[in-house]
Amino acid sequence: MEPVNAQGWGTWSACQDAGPRQVDLGEAARQLQLAAHDARVAFDCMGLGELDRAHTHAITARAAADAAENLLRAALADGDISAA
Repeated sequence: MEPVNAQGWGTWSACQDAGPRQVDLGEAARQLQLAAHDARVAFDCMGLGELDRAHTHAITARAAADAAENLLRAALADGDISAA
């Protein structure tokens, strides 16, 4: 178990980089598909007047798009431009 500091946050280990990492671009594509799906569901829920569900799906669409963007940013930083 990771030690916890006074603020309740875990501490990072001294060795964060265990060598070259490979970014899974397939996961980035999957996250983009999830974002598109959730955005479409949010749109449909709005049309049905189900604003609470629309809001929930808009948030999950944003989270999936952010996850894809982070993976793509990491791939670009690593110079990994091949499809996985």
